[in-house]
Amino acid sequence: MTPMRMAIACILMSLMTAPAAAAEPPKPLFASSDPVQITLRGPIPTLVRNRNSQPVAGTLTAGAESLPVVLSVRGITRRKSEICGFPPLRVEFASPPPATSLFAGQKRLKLVTHCRNDAGYQQYVLLEYSAYRMYNLLTPASFRVRLATVDYRGPDGQAVIARYGFFLEDLRDVASRNGLARVRARDRIPLSTLSPVDAARYGLFQHLINNHDWSMRAGPQGSECCHNAELIGTLAERSVVPVPYDFDFSALVAPPYAGPPPELNLTDIRQRLYRGYCAHNGAVPAVATQFRAMHAQILGVLSEVPGLEPRTQRRASAYVEGFFAEIANDQAVAERILKRCVN
Repeated sequence: MTPMRMAIACILMSLMTAPAAAAEPPKPLFASSDPVQITLRGPIPTLVRNRNSQPVAGTLTAGAESLPVVLSVRGITRRKSEICGFPPLRVEFASPPPATSLFAGQKRLKLVTHCRNDAGYQQYVLLEYSAYRMYNLLTPASFRVRLATVDYRGPDGQAVIARYGFFLEDLRDVASRNGLARVRARDRIPLSTLSPVDAARYGLFQHLINNHDWSMRAGPQGSECCHNAELIGTLAERSVVPVPYDFDFSALVAPPYAGPPPELNLTDIRQRLYRGYCAHNGAVPAVATQFRAMHAQILGVLSEVPGLEPRTQRRASAYVEGFFAEIANDQAVAERILKRCVN
């Protein structure tokens, strides 16, 4: 066996055994992928009209259980009323949910919403949810998600709208499940601190869905690292695990407001450009092998998501297949991925 193949074999072994390293099981809300039906009641119209309003009191109901919550608007792009008619929300529990609750152990949750009331915008929500589920297949160092049918109601119980949304697992729980801690850093982290395998997987997955709206090393100047990525592990050599989130600017989702960053000189959001680091090229072939082994399961996610229309499934599947053509074998990876890395 050549040294390169020995290295790939070692990396593949670590990839196959990675899920066993999880230190804690997921909390009840994220222990299942079955969709849940909830009602959020409160001054929802006020939050929709005034994105800078103070958090408001409300109630979350799931089945026979009603829990007091505090609702607030969150986000950056989707928070803007000219982009989204309905903003993303943060749901904070006013008191700890009981141990028997579906929401046991939860304190603050991000809720990804439908952006606009047009029925077609539900497809974008479901496609972004699909992206998270795909990444869950590849590594436990990923945000779990729970799909929900959300019945939004005003303070007097009047119906506002019912749409798909999904909850995003808290970062502390992602870290705990993996036996790691959150890494906090300002501005930028050294390239050498990133785990090569995890960074290679991150970059290759973003290439699969063709998302360029991220940085696993830096955030906006003066803010915490990173852009649409969180970090877990330790800030030491080859020890930081980047965990991606926010996939709405990807070609897989492709809502009307999304487009490629101007600095990349791309003409279309569907135009692929690999942005993984050259420093991690040694790990990419083994990670690509893992992707190929999960080919059927990754595509299968699209057929498992409730509410995803057949036409949407076909379009998304065809786009994902384009990625697998690029990593069909080691030679394809060398020519179409490794040579296009970022220094």
